[in-house]
Amino acid sequence: MSRTVHLAVYDTLADWETGHATAWLARSGFTVRTVGPVADKPVTTVGGTRILPDLSLEDLRPEESALLILPGADLWDTGDDLAPFAAAARRFLDAGVPVAAICGATAGLAREGLLDDRPHTSAVSFYLAATGYRGGEHYVDADAVTDGDLITAGPTEPVAFAREVLGRMGAFEGAKLDAWYRLFHDSDPAAYEELNA
Repeated sequence: MSRTVHLAVYDTLADWETGHATAWLARSGFTVRTVGPVADKPVTTVGGTRILPDLSLEDLRPEESALLILPGADLWDTGDDLAPFAAAARRFLDAGVPVAAICGATAGLAREGLLDDRPHTSAVSFYLAATGYRGGEHYVDADAVTDGDLITAGPTEPVAFAREVLGRMGAFEGAKLDAWYRLFHDSDPAAYEELNA
């Protein structure tokens, strides 16, 4: 199995949404590579950080990846510029490779039809309903939802999103995963000792 995680990067990417997930995956032995619309063209996040992608979307192959992470971005709601990333998510899921989407990326998956038949979450149900998707009955009002190879979360839940990603990828399990979440979500000082025991 590949130990490479691919983080999608594009203009207006929401900086805060994937930091916990990617940092702790890297600390757990995964290699994080960025994938952009074009490999040699920098993208600028909503926070003004410039990122030069490691590879272009056209070169992304599910068989060379352990996970595709799709962060939110303003561009998910302003046109079809990011639709190719949702199409890539379909290829990953069809190949049995996990996909994790947060915030606006969930709307992209909804438009692609990937949320029509499976439990999922997002910012709020009416946000996804505005996409015209057919999966409203499968919407779950939760911080983050894992359904097999698909993880979804809303924009205010980067820690819950990371918990699901870390658990799905086996970076932390059981009591360690619980301690990680309690440390970063609840600021529980006892969890620090448990995590580092």
